[in-house]
Amino acid sequence: MARDAYSIILRPIMTEKSNIDVELQNAYHFEVALDANKVEIKKALEKIYAHKGIKVARVNIMNKHPKKRRFRFRQGYTKAWKKAIVFLDKDYKLEMF
Repeated sequence: MARDAYSIILRPIMTEKSNIDVELQNAYHFEVALDANKVEIKKALEKIYAHKGIKVARVNIMNKHPKKRRFRFRQGYTKAWKKAIVFLDKDYKLEMF
């Protein structure tokens, strides 16, 4: 059963570090589904940006663990999530915003 590309790629991550990676390494950061793997992420991005005809060179993924947070007298945890760093071929660029 094939999954929808938009259920795999949840959102782009725009931070100072990710903007530096775009300029220096042509690498883009995304929040992805927890059960997604590298092959699914690559295919989903190439499908989402098919109108630009991008080619993904490689994908690095990392699991971000929940952190303990306190609000007044209650204590809880942030959610666990997965981050993908996608490296495009040097001929391709993405305009995020």
